[in-house]
Amino acid sequence: MKKVEAIVKPFKMDDVREALSEVGVSGMTVTEVKGFGRQKGHTELYRGAEYQVDFLPKMKIELVVPEEHVERAIEAIMSTAQTGKIGDGKIFVTDVERVIRIRTGEENEDAV
Repeated sequence: MKKVEAIVKPFKMDDVREALSEVGVSGMTVTEVKGFGRQKGHTELYRGAEYQVDFLPKMKIELVVPEEHVERAIEAIMSTAQTGKIGDGKIFVTDVERVIRIRTGEENEDAV
């Protein structure tokens, strides 16, 4: 099994969720996060004063899928989250050694 973590722009979240559902992803965790990469930050104007916004709002999506579904999940995220502009986000894929469903004690793919 693999854990797929994606950082995407907030306005793309609904499209990404829908695309993942269409490729068979049955569950995910979504968190509002802030950060920056090459995009750095930007300057905003508030009540006539200019100030620097260092951390930009993003959405973090986490899902655990069987290894054979990883590429479909990545493609679903890429095709819906990509705008072609800086700050589109990142996808991280890591190995998952063990998953346990707390309620039933089921493990690994049965728990996902």
